[in-house]
Amino acid sequence: MIHPFSYVSLEDAVNIIQPGHRVFVHGSACTPLPVLHEMARQHERLKGVEVVSITFRGDIMIDKPEYYDSFKINSLFVSASVRKAVNEGRADFIPVFLSDIPDLFKRKLLELDVAIVQVSPPDVHGYCSLSLSIDIARSAVDSAKYIIALVNPRLPRTHGDGMIHTDRFTKMVFHESEPPEENYSDKTGEAELTIGQNIAGLIDDGSTLQMGIGTIPDAVLKCLGNHKNLGVHTEMLSDGIIDLVEKDVINNKLKRVHPNKTVTSFAVGTRKLYNYIDDNPSFAFLDIDYVNDPHVIRRNPRVIGINSAIEVDITGQVCSDSIGEFQYSGIGGQMDFMRGAALSEGGKPIIALTSRTAKGIPRIVPTLKQGAGVVTTRGHVHYVATEYGIAFLFGKNFRQRAKALINIAHPDDRENLERYCHERFKIFSL
Repeated sequence: MIHPFSYVSLEDAVNIIQPGHRVFVHGSACTPLPVLHEMARQHERLKGVEVVSITFRGDIMIDKPEYYDSFKINSLFVSASVRKAVNEGRADFIPVFLSDIPDLFKRKLLELDVAIVQVSPPDVHGYCSLSLSIDIARSAVDSAKYIIALVNPRLPRTHGDGMIHTDRFTKMVFHESEPPEENYSDKTGEAELTIGQNIAGLIDDGSTLQMGIGTIPDAVLKCLGNHKNLGVHTEMLSDGIIDLVEKDVINNKLKRVHPNKTVTSFAVGTRKLYNYIDDNPSFAFLDIDYVNDPHVIRRNPRVIGINSAIEVDITGQVCSDSIGEFQYSGIGGQMDFMRGAALSEGGKPIIALTSRTAKGIPRIVPTLKQGAGVVTTRGHVHYVATEYGIAFLFGKNFRQRAKALINIAHPDDRENLERYCHERFKIFSL
């Protein structure tokens, strides 16, 4: 049976949003830009609307200064689209573990009036899919009083927790456009590939992989072609997994949780990835409060958690969300997987970063910049990898950590680090 449904205009859909409403907006590759642009057009009547989201992609418009009286952005993860507004004081940031965000909605600590999501078209049973971004959107849809759905036939249909019947939608708008793409392989340099090779040496056959966002996780995947029976239980996916799945390097058969399936919560990549996961039952797109639960993560054997950082101090404190006081991103799921991997049988939590930025700024430093946020604490850090090697910090004292980190710092930074250690720890010889 084909379920009846009807579409309305963007203007009609946005009319259900009222002044003072708290509105969740779908993020990542599912950012519903046409709805956000219509909200901007109606800004004069939408005073005091609070917008809650994680990662936006594209020009959302409502972050511009002229819309400040209408839209108060309360970001759960600072992305490029709202970074300027947050740091200029025109938007706010909530530091929170990604796995905890659904609880904010369910417990009404962030009570939602409206949820705006972008979905794949309904099937013959009337079900749409949250497509590339299940993450916190599932709980937002379950918690909001009203739901606006932007139906896009260019979005892949994914299996898992993202199925929503059209009866749940207050308003449906049809709009066809390509989702945003990101090709991390194009940005991978020599240093990232060397880091990938270093980390690949830590990964045993039969391991379960979690890859954070960016070029280094993609570089690691490029170096795993000779591995066997790898599994994936990760927060996000990119194109790097496709080749390994097709070569049967990734087959998920040794996982204890969801064996034979690649588990993720969202995906960002190219059209090649989007086509690959479309209606592919071997991929399970699940709610973030399950995927990122450390107690779930630890149940798989040999979990390898690979996450990036902005800087690491000589004692092992990891800053991943800010550059000093400048808020760059958010806590996200790093700690969920760092802890889950550490508790996994044979697991290895890894922080990976180049020894210097593209502008030559050191990333292994005596102390974090003033105002910097600590995402992974000294007590949680185990492995730190750069292009110069891997430092194992777990169970090490300050002096031992300093020695290990200096050995993988950029050679031109080591003298300054040694001098600092001598003054702080009274180390006369490293």
